[in-house]
Amino acid sequence: MECRLQRGPCVGEEIWVDSRTVYIGHKDPPPGAEANIPQRYPDNRIVSSKYTFWNFIPKNLFEQFRRIANFYFLVIFLVQLIIDTPTSPVTSGLPLFFVITVTAIKQGYEDWLRHKADCSINECPVDVVQQGKVVRTQSHKLRVGDIVVVREDETFPCDLILLSSSRHDGTCYVTTASLDGESSHKTYYAVQDTMAFRTEQEVDSLHATIECEQPQPDLYKFVGRINIYKDKEEPLARPLGAENLLLRGATLKNTQHIYGTVAVYTGMETKMALNYQSKSQKRSAVEKSMNAFLIVYLCILISKAVINTVLKYAWQWSPDRDEPWYNHRTENERQRHMVIRAFTDFLAFMVLFNYIIPVSMYVTVEMQKFLGSYFITWDEEMFDEELGEGAQVNTSDLNEELGQVEYVFTDKTGTLTENNMEFIECCVDGNVYIPHAICNGQILSAASSIDMIDSSPGGYRREHEDLFFRALCLCHTVQVKEEETVDGIKRGIHQGRPTSFYISSSPDEVALVEGMKRLGYTYLRLKDNYMEILNKDDEIERFELLHVLNFDSVRRRMSVIVKSSSGEYLLFCKGADSSIFPRIVSGKVEQVKARVEQNAIEGLRTLCVAYRRLSESEYQEACHHLNEAKLALQDREQRLAQAYDIIERDFVLLGATAVEDRLQEKAADTIESLHKAGMKVWVLTGDKMETAAATCYASKLFRRSTQILELTKKRTEEQSLHDVLFELNRTVLRQRSISGYDRVSVGLSVDCLDFGLIIDGATLSAVLKANQERAGSGNYREIFLEICRNCSAVLCCRMAPLQKAQIVKLIKASKEHPITLAIGDGANDVSMILEAHVGIGIMGKEGRQAARNSDYAIPKFKHLKKMLLVHGHYYYIRIAELVQYFFYKNVCFIFPQFLYQFFCGFSQQPLYDTAYLTLYNISFTSLPILLYSLVEQHITMETLKRDPSLYRDIAKNSLLRWPVFLYWTCLGVFDAVIFFFGAYFLFDNTTFTSNGQMFGNWTFGTLVFTVLVFTVTLKLALDTHHWTWINHFVIWGSLLFYVIFSLLWGGIIWPFLNYQRMYYVFMQMLSSGPAWLSIILLITVSLLPDVIKKVLCRTMCPTATERAQVTYCHQLHSETKALNCLVSRLGVRCLSCISCKSIPLVNHPGRPLGSLIALSNSMI
Repeated sequence: MECRLQRGPCVGEEIWVDSRTVYIGHKDPPPGAEANIPQRYPDNRIVSSKYTFWNFIPKNLFEQFRRIANFYFLVIFLVQLIIDTPTSPVTSGLPLFFVITVTAIKQGYEDWLRHKADCSINECPVDVVQQGKVVRTQSHKLRVGDIVVVREDETFPCDLILLSSSRHDGTCYVTTASLDGESSHKTYYAVQDTMAFRTEQEVDSLHATIECEQPQPDLYKFVGRINIYKDKEEPLARPLGAENLLLRGATLKNTQHIYGTVAVYTGMETKMALNYQSKSQKRSAVEKSMNAFLIVYLCILISKAVINTVLKYAWQWSPDRDEPWYNHRTENERQRHMVIRAFTDFLAFMVLFNYIIPVSMYVTVEMQKFLGSYFITWDEEMFDEELGEGAQVNTSDLNEELGQVEYVFTDKTGTLTENNMEFIECCVDGNVYIPHAICNGQILSAASSIDMIDSSPGGYRREHEDLFFRALCLCHTVQVKEEETVDGIKRGIHQGRPTSFYISSSPDEVALVEGMKRLGYTYLRLKDNYMEILNKDDEIERFELLHVLNFDSVRRRMSVIVKSSSGEYLLFCKGADSSIFPRIVSGKVEQVKARVEQNAIEGLRTLCVAYRRLSESEYQEACHHLNEAKLALQDREQRLAQAYDIIERDFVLLGATAVEDRLQEKAADTIESLHKAGMKVWVLTGDKMETAAATCYASKLFRRSTQILELTKKRTEEQSLHDVLFELNRTVLRQRSISGYDRVSVGLSVDCLDFGLIIDGATLSAVLKANQERAGSGNYREIFLEICRNCSAVLCCRMAPLQKAQIVKLIKASKEHPITLAIGDGANDVSMILEAHVGIGIMGKEGRQAARNSDYAIPKFKHLKKMLLVHGHYYYIRIAELVQYFFYKNVCFIFPQFLYQFFCGFSQQPLYDTAYLTLYNISFTSLPILLYSLVEQHITMETLKRDPSLYRDIAKNSLLRWPVFLYWTCLGVFDAVIFFFGAYFLFDNTTFTSNGQMFGNWTFGTLVFTVLVFTVTLKLALDTHHWTWINHFVIWGSLLFYVIFSLLWGGIIWPFLNYQRMYYVFMQMLSSGPAWLSIILLITVSLLPDVIKKVLCRTMCPTATERAQVTYCHQLHSETKALNCLVSRLGVRCLSCISCKSIPLVNHPGRPLGSLIALSNSMI
């Protein structure tokens, strides 16, 4: 029987402010209908580019100068142009121009690629129905209301409403891999009243309007309705949902063509385009440290300028010093006000010392992050053969944050487990059925019989058993594929011929339907809105599918309303026990509940099944509630939830199912390694407490010795929340005091006593709510956090997606401000992934929503170990050295200039030549540190994976703390003092050259600069642990480039220079023996303190990393000695000669190199 709800006055009274009306085929409504008010919609042009030809330069410059460092150097450059400064504007302008130009070229090239991609998309051909004929046009010419024809394997050009399909049931199959990564075929449905259209003329004759919500980016939500006008009758209203909307970017599959798809959203209003918008910007701890250090150096710069300005006027207080004979002031200078002169001098000193702020550091850091991110995507160990994909980097701004994680929040299903379901058993009124193993649709060849454990007479032939099996065959969204090839993979082949194969977005449903098939009830297909099943007597039963009440994470259940061949209306429902049991009015509840709890303890996923018979009047009432909710344009989801709540009640319990979700490979090893690395792991899941706890034990999150603390609804019903919280807090504090645990010395990420906390979603809501409403009863939030701090692991069960994000936000906002990481595989994990400092998505079987919204994506949970312990460790070590080194080398560069002012009467005389000032950060010292930050490995990958505790050495931003920053700064000041005063005292002998020629101030500055370049480069060489040919080439090549440049710069008369003060200066300096001696001596003295400090620290208080380095060196030495012994014993000159001799040991395939080493050790 068809339920039809016409548009009545109640519907017309609704006011939809956030809706649009689309006129199909641009036809005016019939007389008496609402007037056609023309609305302006964008065309179908996609614009992903950021710039145009005309606005590129101004817009790009504006965006670049919004960065504080770039703006600062622009101001310095303008000051050099306006006033008389001691250095040429080129010294600031050229580095700034280089940085701006390189960034603009990079961004311009990327935008040009986007322009090309946009053009190829906008100009692709599209078929449109106009006046009963199919006309070909270009994609960007589509308009809202156009009727589009799409053929198989074509991509939808805009967001379309499906009117009719070449398939008789009005469905079409679509893949949305380009939108959410899901390669499975999804079913979409045509409008019921237009699904029979087969020709262009029929579609063009349609007179209808579509009312729908305004564009919004949610791919899985759509609210609308279609009003079909027939003659002068009232328009027929039909609801439209996400199952009717074909999204731009998706592809039509296994359907010859679809007619009459109406464009509702075009161009930049399509859901795909709205999802172009980037996520909120996350900033790493390293970036925050950089900004703090820059502020400190800016204060140092201002202080230097103020000190020099004051000392200049103090020194010039004497009249004879105010106007020396070689620098008389002009008349304008004499008449200028004292304050103006002082301010001008202050700006001049700011210009002179501004190089202490490293402008090129930003570019280097960006290049390091961008290039370094490829090491993750290139890592073959993080490539999954089954998926055919490796790790992905969605943002490179957080690479170093991977080395600072203190809290890991992980989902359970599909993250810790495989999400590969195996049907284990089902229980019907106390009867337990256990078929042979069925793994996610793969039927084992030897599993043809049925193994049943029947605990009561009558067996499965009773009425409830038949209803239970029918319920599981009907209550699902499984699709039956008859094709031999599904997504390029041959599946469902039996004895060389294609058979049916079940696919679904939920692996649970496939496992359940396959389980029923093994137990005698086979789901055949959905045809013409009739579901067909083959019962145990090989008879085909047909049920008309009337309504599907879809599953959602709030209700945690789904239902179907079907009509049997006898005319009986049946409502079947399956869902979590917590959502089914409260709605049961009869059935063997205690027996089923006992079995459910037992299965949950064993770690199985359970579902309860119930049913209800509907009378004709009850069915009509249900139809009325559903259609009224579906036709609503506002608050449709809330109205549907209310309708579902009314319909899904008064159930008769049939039974329960148990499905196993196996733990992922090496998931337990990964969690154990994270614990050893000092990270706390929290599992956030929507599953039952018993099921989740069993998984936690299996994954070694909880150990058998772990003392479990429960903060659950069951316990808070027995005691008040206040009493439970304070009791748990006293327990952990008492045990900690007994063990002498000092919380002050223990951070959030350090292993605490072996407590494990279990909390459910209801209690968490109560904790957060009580914190706001009952402040007088104590701060529950702080007590909860105190309990969590003293637990090595926490399990949060029965969690809604929003609660997952609240947990992450709660820990982020705690007083320690730890770095958090969230990892998950489904759409319900997106909120916590976006909330955490670092979000990692797993390319799982629940779609790619998590992977698309994450910062990084990995194929399996086990890859998280290498992602954090190896890549994260390396990234942090490298960028920490890069940041500290940049500030160090700029202190070494500028502090001699500051000291020089005391010897030149604070006249703002530069110590270095303009070319040296310009190229120091751009050419002479930039490449070595960039390469270091890309390839440095202070310890081997194998050692980092074998000893996770090394991760603790870099925890809490240890290499960028203020003491370390002060050490690098003081080291730079010390080296600068050595450079300057070492050269100064060596210059006491004015006849420094062999021919008695005196050295001038440019020779003095060149000597200091030469020692500077060699010292900072060799300092980096001393810090390098992992040497490759490219390290040698860049480090020694940079020094050679400096020497060659200096020889050419001072050895040739350049015609474009007005004066050449460096002519022959460098050659004259190198011609002096004492200059060579002083260079070598000053470099040695400068590097000596840092070397001594490292030796003393490694000897007296070595870190775990330094001890591991020593152990590795000893191991390498031992292996080398063993190999040499083996070579000599075998009578060959080298190891490579072994392959040339007929040696039985080497010819054994089971004797690898390690066996040879062990054998040689025994020889020794």
